Amino acid sequence: MRKIDQLERVVKYTFNNVGNTFSAKSISDYLKAEHRALDNETVYSYLEKLEKAYLLHRCSRFDLQGKEILKTQEKFYLADTALRYSVLGYNADSVASSLENVVHLELCRRGYTVHVGKSGSGEIDFVAVRQNEKLYVQVTQEVRSEKTEKREYERLLEIHDNYPKYILTTDAFAGGNYEGIKTMHIADFLLSSEY
Repeated sequence: MRKIDQLERVVKYTFNNVGNTFSAKSISDYLKAEHRALDNETVYSYLEKLEKAYLLHRCSRFDLQGKEILKTQEKFYLADTALRYSVLGYNADSVASSLENVVHLELCRRGYTVHVGKSGSGEIDFVAVRQNEKLYVQVTQEVRSEKTEKREYERLLEIHDNYPKYILTTDAFAGGNYEGIKTMHIADFLLSSEY
């Protein structure tokens, strides 16, 4: 019974943090604060079992400057975004992470190896590689403020190569090109045969 309770808490934490970087230690610390001690190895074991059951997809971080996969602060995405709602219920704040989850699944479905990009000033949501192709993708629910726009574009502008760069949003009038960065409505990206 205790193991089921532990697994349930790991599932809830993971499902609630889709699209956020975290580690087994952060889950373990959270559970300790809830007075449910669980060591890091057990948390890793549960996460591994959830992956093997095809409930979660692990997305490692990739250092864009050092050109290597990092071993910490991974992200996890659900194999089906409805799982989150079945476990946690609907929450309007979960829409942005669900959009990111959908893009991750589509990139994987199209045969890309997908990583979270670590750049100097922050993070690129996805660095997707397939054979000699590469693309960079930022996902944001809306670009309503100058601060959001600056954050999303600056990270992509820091990358000095000629691979395609996208900002995906649900803004009704999303579209255009800024210094080689293509802004698209997320639905148009998902239906596109361009990539």
